[in-house]
Amino acid sequence: MKKVLIIVMTLCVSTLHAQVTPRHILAKKYSQEQVKKALVSREQYKPYPTTPQEWKATVPDSVLTKLVKAGEERLAYTFEPISASTSLDYVRSGDREQHSGISFGKRNALIDLMLAESVEGKGRFTEAVLNGVWSICEESFWGVPAHISNTGLPDVENPVVDLFAAETASVLGLADYFVGDQLDKINPLIRKRIYFETNRRLFTPMLTKGDTYGWNSPTRPVNNWNPWIMSNWISTTLMLEKDEARRAEMIYKSMTGLDRYLNSLGDDGGCDEGPSYWTAAGASVYDCLELLSDATNSTVNLYAEPLIKNMGAYFYKVHIDDHYFVNFADADPKLMPDGLLLYRFGKALIDERMVEMGQWALGKYAQSSLAPGRFHRFRFIKNLLSAQHIESTKPSYKKVEDAWLADIQVLTARSSNGFFLATHGGHNAESHNHNDVGDFMLYANGEPLIIDAGRGNYTARTFSNKRYELWFTQSQYHNLPIINGLGQLAGRNFEAQNVSSRISDKDASLTMNIAPAYPPEAGLTNWNRKVTLNRAKNQVEVTDEFTMQQKPSSLQEVFMTIADVDTSKPGLVKLTTPGRQTFVLRYDPKAWKVSTDFPSTDGMEYRSFKTKWDNRPVQRILLSNISLSQKGKHSFTIAPYAAN
Repeated sequence: MKKVLIIVMTLCVSTLHAQVTPRHILAKKYSQEQVKKALVSREQYKPYPTTPQEWKATVPDSVLTKLVKAGEERLAYTFEPISASTSLDYVRSGDREQHSGISFGKRNALIDLMLAESVEGKGRFTEAVLNGVWSICEESFWGVPAHISNTGLPDVENPVVDLFAAETASVLGLADYFVGDQLDKINPLIRKRIYFETNRRLFTPMLTKGDTYGWNSPTRPVNNWNPWIMSNWISTTLMLEKDEARRAEMIYKSMTGLDRYLNSLGDDGGCDEGPSYWTAAGASVYDCLELLSDATNSTVNLYAEPLIKNMGAYFYKVHIDDHYFVNFADADPKLMPDGLLLYRFGKALIDERMVEMGQWALGKYAQSSLAPGRFHRFRFIKNLLSAQHIESTKPSYKKVEDAWLADIQVLTARSSNGFFLATHGGHNAESHNHNDVGDFMLYANGEPLIIDAGRGNYTARTFSNKRYELWFTQSQYHNLPIINGLGQLAGRNFEAQNVSSRISDKDASLTMNIAPAYPPEAGLTNWNRKVTLNRAKNQVEVTDEFTMQQKPSSLQEVFMTIADVDTSKPGLVKLTTPGRQTFVLRYDPKAWKVSTDFPSTDGMEYRSFKTKWDNRPVQRILLSNISLSQKGKHSFTIAPYAAN
């Protein structure tokens, strides 16, 4: 069938996703009194098995055996205290990993032990659970030093709710649920301590100053922190709070808090943080909705809302192939999708493509669904309970051919010959931003060809005023022009304008003026970039047409790759992928000279680039213009290589 031509014009991105849309979907649909009336009491709230018999009736024996084995491997685990020196290491060296290695490790061990005890029910793991619970309760701060304003040490008189304080509270809530009765037999003060610490570190701060946290702003856009924390707050409240009136108050307040994330989305539901962050953003919204539905006997239900449907569909719209996903900003290029999460979410949304993607992902990446991750533990438990109910696994699913996400200005397009193109406009104040307005990436039969290099390791510099000193955040290391030696700048005003997308049977393209993304010193009047997947010619075309205030002193074009690069033939850069596919980047040799370099992998921010791309180095191809002019038009094509 002939594909309908689609043209979407956006004159200025500032009218789009960057602002809050006051939908307040949950608050408008449900009153606090309705929620209070529908809420299942704590005593009756039994979302998960609590005895070996219940586990056996619900979860396959093979999975239960693995849970017990995981617990056995933790029996000798030492719940190490977190010293002041360990906490201070972040502000002294910038390294986050020493602290998180201990902190996250303790919580992972506790989950393994408590589930093993609940599944087996013989008391073998109870003492170890006790030590884990007590050790975590003894910590001065449940979050990470990077989230407390460079003090290194926490102010214990002023508890801060960050991602991992909320995660920790949820872990302890699950411990109370699964092994609370056994802990009572050891000493009734243990569960009392769980509640006391959770109330002090999560419940009371959220009730008294929750609106003051930037991640919960009622007026500014918020990111994945909001639904991620809300999901843990909901889970913990349902598990631990005995005062039913206060319990209902916190559940309703979490719902109005979740509204703030939904208000921050564009109508297309796109996640400007990328698909690896969607697992903590859109997927966490689903966690919240699932928890709320279970706890209110389905009274709270938003699955028919178009925004929620679009938010779910975003994930498969940015799937390239296998474990590769579109990775603009800080998103990772590789992600093993959680098939059972997608299956459950797809069923809730009545989205058959998401259901089928879940069936495919479970068959290919079962460990992502059935091995406990570092976070979202209630999601993992729900996966366990769903494992035997999935209809079947699938060897493949029908991928989206083309998608235009207008609010985040991302275009994806796929061709029958194996090309996958993603490109975007947007602005340089997006969540987890890189200065990358106008960037693109190209894959061929599932292999990366022209890439967005992705992010490095998170350190103190990553989220400081030195962020854009890191090469992987700079436009000079994205597939973009460098003008008069200058790259793009960070900030809301540095954006694409006159953005137009076109999708047809013959081609798919994005056209935009990226000049506003550059500083005034670059001397640009306009820089109109068009990135096209030309299906008819079996090639990708990048065309830059520009006008400058005066003749530039230098002009370069960047192409990033992990392919082997051969520049020996003028006008042609031969690219050979790890799978030995060959392609050619064509340029005018009379106008350009070519060189290459390898960005640094030295230093703690860059360690991951040694392995991120299957141990292949990231390489930058630089085309330097030798026919400088004040006004011009340059075109480049990438196509399969045909030897003469």
